[in-house]
Amino acid sequence: MKFEQTNQLSESEGVFISVIISTYNRAKYIGITLDSFLNQSYPPSLYEIIVCDNNSTDNTKEVIESCIKGTDRNIRYLFEKRQGMHYARNYAAQNSQGQILYFTDDDTVADIHLLSELVEIFKNNKVGCATGRVLPRWECTPPKWVEKYCNNALLSLNDQGKRTKIRNYDLGVFGCHEAVRRDVFFQAGGFHPDLIGNTPGVGDGETGLNSDIKEMGYLFAYVGTSVIFHMIPPRRMTQRYLNKRFEYNGNSASYSEYRRAPFTKKELPKRIVAYLLRFLAAEINVVKEWKKGEKNFRFCLAEIYYYRSRIQYDIRIVCNQDFRKFVENNNWF
Repeated sequence: MKFEQTNQLSESEGVFISVIISTYNRAKYIGITLDSFLNQSYPPSLYEIIVCDNNSTDNTKEVIESCIKGTDRNIRYLFEKRQGMHYARNYAAQNSQGQILYFTDDDTVADIHLLSELVEIFKNNKVGCATGRVLPRWECTPPKWVEKYCNNALLSLNDQGKRTKIRNYDLGVFGCHEAVRRDVFFQAGGFHPDLIGNTPGVGDGETGLNSDIKEMGYLFAYVGTSVIFHMIPPRRMTQRYLNKRFEYNGNSASYSEYRRAPFTKKELPKRIVAYLLRFLAAEINVVKEWKKGEKNFRFCLAEIYYYRSRIQYDIRIVCNQDFRKFVENNNWF
């Protein structure tokens, strides 16, 4: 699809932003996140905050309601009973008013100028999606291997410096710090499936959405002066978390690959052999990088989870018709 110019955002008019926060059992953090977005330098009359509760069983609702009662700002509580972050995000987007939809997580802390800095980039009418710096806020001192090897996309972090970049490809956009033009978001069909319940991931989430935005012909922006901090608890500084992250990445890759080029049960043996060969190559590469001090040996175990999940996911796609229909769905509203 060729690029189609969206509604222009002129320098003279105020751009209304919808800040969308999906939440699930984060009573410990959601108040901190909300407070940071209630105290933005961006004009209060030009943004709303929508918090979508995705079946929390703790006192998340009470914390949110307390924040709402404590302010006269434009903040709303929604409830989405279908379990899954993408359901909550898409439902909130449907109930929003913003010309720009800004998505974040329920364990983040926004810099006071986050919205003011980020909205400026959309004066370029070819930019469909934008992000900024995502920095860690460690809850405890991280193990040396985590700080050295995981201070990146493995923890949904993104630090490319303070300069602004505009490219025709995804600049490391994560759903914890993502702004999208409203019309572009809905034309793209919303967020793809991501985490559902306690599953390790069933789709490619914001990666899939960003791929659709790219296919529509829009550009991506990274605004280094728009900063958010991602709270990293101790449980994300473990081998178990690293394994799960690789498992999710494997599921996401299989989901994306099948949607690009569907395959049949007959092709499955060849795919499994290819996975095994790639796994061996990956393990050899990890060992080489480990010897040079460029990667930790823990990644050898994590690679097992990645390729195991790819094999299991491919088998499920070709053998389970209902799951295959789920993967083939193109509109999540």
